[in-house]
Amino acid sequence: MPTYKSLTLLLTIGLMPVGHAIADVSKVDQKQNAMANMKIATITKMYQQDIDDQGMSNPVVLQQYADADLQAAMQLEQEYFEKTQTSCNIDYDVLWNSQDPDYMQDKNFSITDQGLVQVSLAQGSDIYYELSCDDNDKNCQVADVVLDQDDKTLRQHLLETCR
Repeated sequence: MPTYKSLTLLLTIGLMPVGHAIADVSKVDQKQNAMANMKIATITKMYQQDIDDQGMSNPVVLQQYADADLQAAMQLEQEYFEKTQTSCNIDYDVLWNSQDPDYMQDKNFSITDQGLVQVSLAQGSDIYYELSCDDNDKNCQVADVVLDQDDKTLRQHLLETCR
């Protein structure tokens, strides 16, 4: 009988750290879910503002939600236009992947495995947003927008084209 008691004691001791690990994984999952929800809420709010303003926000809604680096790249585009009277920007509305957006089309918001916010539009386009978030003030800003399957981004395009 002493063997069973020893075995039970060893099993109990052996399982204790596993219980701790499960609790830690749960906390990580909760934090990731909270971050994903913050990101989706930010992009949802940005789209709703663009719908409400019918794309007429000044500055454009994307610039209002952009972090400092993306704002600086967008400022390069504005300065380029003032000098040359031509645009170095993308020739369509990035939020809607269209020159003539349908503001009332259905949209789905989700998080990719890479942590990007994916906006799937009814017209068949997917737009991917990289966000930077601050846990302390529960605030997220758009750091970049992926433009195509080659992973070229809006910030990269503006930095290369608008100098």
